[in-house]
Amino acid sequence: MLQCLLSIALLFLSCAFAKAQLISDSLQIEGRYRSFHFNTPTQPLRQPALVFVMHGSGGNGRGMMKAAQKMEQIAATSNTLVVYPDGYKRYWNECRKASPAQANLDDVNEQAFFSAMIGYFVQKYGVDTEQVFAVGTSGGGHMAYKLALTMPQQFRAVTALIANLPDTPNLDCVPSGKPVAVMIVNGTDDPINPYQGGPVVLGKNMNMGEVRSTDRTVAYWAELAGHTGTPTHETLPDTDPADGKTVERFAYHAPGKPDVVLLKVNGGKHDYPNDLDVHVEALNFFRKQVR
Repeated sequence: MLQCLLSIALLFLSCAFAKAQLISDSLQIEGRYRSFHFNTPTQPLRQPALVFVMHGSGGNGRGMMKAAQKMEQIAATSNTLVVYPDGYKRYWNECRKASPAQANLDDVNEQAFFSAMIGYFVQKYGVDTEQVFAVGTSGGGHMAYKLALTMPQQFRAVTALIANLPDTPNLDCVPSGKPVAVMIVNGTDDPINPYQGGPVVLGKNMNMGEVRSTDRTVAYWAELAGHTGTPTHETLPDTDPADGKTVERFAYHAPGKPDVVLLKVNGGKHDYPNDLDVHVEALNFFRKQVR
């Protein structure tokens, strides 16, 4: 009897202290295997939210795990799954017509990939399809815009980090015209994604074409959501004065309309500010869209 009780106790402890395991899987999309990564849940899930974290141009999904570590720690205790997909040959087929990336040249079907991943996690973990979100950095931010532009019925909200919408002549997506909640985090001194708009050059033979200014990007989403007037404004605490950056929040919020928020990083370059964790901010923004 005692041995049986000890066995039950050990089993309970092993389950209670189980660690997340990294899973890498793939789905075949139009003849191409597309991969993604996630950590197994350490707690029972009940119709969890789903957050995709997209890497920048030239990166990969596993490389984003460290950047989003704090967000994932919070998500792990709040009924949320976090998934890190891989771009095709390290790039996304986002909405920049000029992109010389193979994903764009081959016109890789990203919408099919993300739809298939949503279906995978619905089947595996019972994900709530009303709570699907995406956050991306740089080229991943452009992918987040594409999801909002072309799949608003499947994405409740997105966050784009250090990315502006492609300028009109450089836009090769067909926008749905439906509003989506969007948060943007851009640096005023970004030499790659120019805050005032212009060409995005990643290196030799990697001219991605021109993007709109941040103000025009915010205005696009705000007008689409039906916001009028001026956004609310606040200066966030400067928790790291040594980094030479300060952050201002501009927010459009109205009953029945998706939120549109800009975190303007004064002095920010093509990087994250130290004053806040941008992925945690994204998660907080997503949660507000379902309250």
